[in-house]
Amino acid sequence: MNAIEFDQVGKLYHLGTVGTGTLSHDLNRWWQTKILGHEDPYLKVGEVNDRAHKGNSDFVWALRDISFDVKQGEVVGIIGKNGAGKSTLLKLLSRVTAPTTGEIRVHGRIASLLEVGTGFHSEMTGRENIYMNGAIMGMTRAEITRKLDEIVDFAGVERYLDTPVKRYSSGMTVRLGFAVAAFLEPEILVVDEVLAVGDAEFQKKAIGKMQDVSRGEGRTVLFVSHNMAAVRKLCQRGVILDNGEINFDGTVDEAIMRYMRRSEPDSVKKIVNHIRWTKPYIHIERILVNGTEDDVSTVKAGQSTLDIQMEGVADIPFLTDLIVEFRSIMDVPLAILAEGSYQGKAIAVKEGYFCLKKKVVLPRFLSQGDYVLDIILRQPGSEYQMGARHSVVLHAEGNAVIGGSPLDKGFMGLETMDNDS
Repeated sequence: MNAIEFDQVGKLYHLGTVGTGTLSHDLNRWWQTKILGHEDPYLKVGEVNDRAHKGNSDFVWALRDISFDVKQGEVVGIIGKNGAGKSTLLKLLSRVTAPTTGEIRVHGRIASLLEVGTGFHSEMTGRENIYMNGAIMGMTRAEITRKLDEIVDFAGVERYLDTPVKRYSSGMTVRLGFAVAAFLEPEILVVDEVLAVGDAEFQKKAIGKMQDVSRGEGRTVLFVSHNMAAVRKLCQRGVILDNGEINFDGTVDEAIMRYMRRSEPDSVKKIVNHIRWTKPYIHIERILVNGTEDDVSTVKAGQSTLDIQMEGVADIPFLTDLIVEFRSIMDVPLAILAEGSYQGKAIAVKEGYFCLKKKVVLPRFLSQGDYVLDIILRQPGSEYQMGARHSVVLHAEGNAVIGGSPLDKGFMGLETMDNDS
């Protein structure tokens, strides 16, 4: 059963004004839509919501043609850059504003935490706001009273419970707001970026509570965040919004990987194109990982090594170390090959053409998932010479061999089987 259904939903805004901007235009819109039953004429002049470029129209689509369903008990992460339409989508769902086009069908009560202080009256105490929010959600006073101790304990604001909310810090307000939204038993929980205001302890508690709400109690959660680690931990599915339109809808791992590489132009497909800086005496022509120049490749199940090859031209002789760093798709360092720095195995590169090769020994148990590689040249104990950050995405199918240490369970040093320069 679907808990939420978005059907061709769009939201059009007129920049800088309320309404259409003039009385005559407002009357024209009213006549065309309300009296004649025609389509709103101003929908045709709306442009894509690209905040970085000035368009030819003052009408922009904050959201356009959004269609997807969310099943009951599903946890969906809504991700995208600032201005992509994430908060607008949740405001439409929470009925803070109405869609310009399309329809949203909701089956169940919604509790929303869209911004600090959502649903709170600043002059009322924390206790009074809890009862007010419960009443708005259709709960009786007795039902709210039964939940009160849990809410206060989770929020950690017992000392300030009878103090007006206007005297709360932003962190305290978010704590209480989340506790109210989560413990008053809504069928659908909608949470925007506000958890970032809380401290690390509270964020961990909030993520755990949302997991309990979805997995243990079968309730639906829509979660917006720029914290990819939190999105991956909580969500099974990810929806990427880009300029008000759906760019991707699929597994959360695939969504995060696509989001992290979203800013790169289509021309960036070869590893060598990810080089961001290099010394003027080094000219890199080709980089191959896993036998390909493409910036995405697959590590097969049972594969024990990873081939790295770099070709180029040197204007002068130099000493270097070919460093390969494995990172999670949330940019957490996991493992590194740096034999020059750790073992004193510097490579002497002669003037002219050079070819550096490494056969990296992978952990016996390579965890299934996606990894990002940094490829770096560095003179051991001295300066960096070349950097290609986030240059390769590796899809690991997972190793069937049992034993060893999973790559995602802690930082480790890697070794090579051979070294040729």
